[in-house]
Amino acid sequence: MRRREFIALVGAATALPFAAQAQQRTPLVGFLNSASPDTYRFNADSFREGLAKAGFVEGRNVRIEERWARGDYARLSALAAELVSIGVAAIAATGDVASARAAQGASSTVPVVFTIGGDPVRFGLVKSVNLPGGNVTGILFNQNVLGAKRVELVHEMAPAVSRIALLMNPTNPNVKIEEADAAAGAQKLGVETVTFNAKSPPEIDAAFEQLLNAKADAIITGTDPIILDRREQIVALAGRHKLPVMGFVHQFSTAGALMSYGPSISWMYRQAGDYVGQILKGAKPAVMPVLQPTQFELVINLKTAKALGVTVPPTLLARADEVIE
Repeated sequence: MRRREFIALVGAATALPFAAQAQQRTPLVGFLNSASPDTYRFNADSFREGLAKAGFVEGRNVRIEERWARGDYARLSALAAELVSIGVAAIAATGDVASARAAQGASSTVPVVFTIGGDPVRFGLVKSVNLPGGNVTGILFNQNVLGAKRVELVHEMAPAVSRIALLMNPTNPNVKIEEADAAAGAQKLGVETVTFNAKSPPEIDAAFEQLLNAKADAIITGTDPIILDRREQIVALAGRHKLPVMGFVHQFSTAGALMSYGPSISWMYRQAGDYVGQILKGAKPAVMPVLQPTQFELVINLKTAKALGVTVPPTLLARADEVIE
């Protein structure tokens, strides 16, 4: 072997351990979600924006490993355990309570930042909202259950509606509370609610057959990542049968639902990214308060209203945060 080739070979071999060490020094973050990357990518992007705000840019000074359950909540525990086994510095357990519980169960030491729609204290994720007290903290999607408010808005938009279908994922731990809140709000207005369960595309098709047979004349979607994941399917089925849909985030209205009401889910994921970034800098989840939204967005799709033959009351239009023409 020539002397020049020998020196180059030795130099390359010496550089390899340093490259490996550099990669090890770059923190690895786990992103766990119960839905699908095909339709939930916008949330993963918002998470990265939050990380960047905290000073961590993927490919530069942080690595991200994603794990998606694709609607199968039973897979979450194994996916969370896999993230822990590869040495993540923190896990963003996104996509509601099931993800948060899976990450919490996978490790008592790896920091977890959740995004959920239910009460984190009631579900045993934190000791209190202001002082979580363990390795888990996060972002609370709804500080209040909004089922009754959504019923009220549907009634204001279409006073002739008398039977509202609640399209819910029965495996969501928060489903009973949300269902009860919507039913109580409907009762005050003299409106009936009927619940139809679905957690997969075929079950959504079946639920639509059932709600049509039940003569439901409007639909309110449950606050659930799988339901959001299937927003295009839900809106298409509702449009075919001229049924108004009220979604829980503006992505439903963008997809063609008549209305949506709730916090900004993009804000929620950006905050989760920022919280993970603060943890990478040394912050402790035990003393990081659970963040809650202070604003709720009412979005109205006028194009859909016209297709349904619905006249939007001027008072409701004036209160809308966004109007889709």
